[in-house]
Amino acid sequence: MFISDTEAKHMLKTAIVYFCVSILCIVITNVYALFGHGVRSDSMDFMFLYPLLGGTLVFLITALVLPCLPKKLHGISRIGYNFYNSGIASLTSTGMLTGIMEIAGTSSKWIQYIETAGIVLLIIGIICQVAASLKQIFNNL
Repeated sequence: MFISDTEAKHMLKTAIVYFCVSILCIVITNVYALFGHGVRSDSMDFMFLYPLLGGTLVFLITALVLPCLPKKLHGISRIGYNFYNSGIASLTSTGMLTGIMEIAGTSSKWIQYIETAGIVLLIIGIICQVAASLKQIFNNL
């Protein structure tokens, strides 16, 4: 599979969506702090970084750099894309839930499981993308 202009545009749209999600995370954090009588949580304050750095930055770089590389280095895996996005969503949700738990003064063991699942999903997504790229390189040899 090659990265065409439409695929590069799709990745650019994904980066824009992740940027909007980052802004939404900031708004949610501030509204929650407003109704929480000003009590804040670092986990919730920094949850916007997952979609900003892991989503916007990664997909923006992908959309800008990959079309410039030789075609034999391109390889896109839809399943890797889905795993990666699910990992970002899990980590963002973990940030929000951890923040809510900290503000409420309680904890849950399930937060660790969700965070671990998010990291595993990210790793699987990256491995799938690397495997798709390697497959594309070996197919063109």
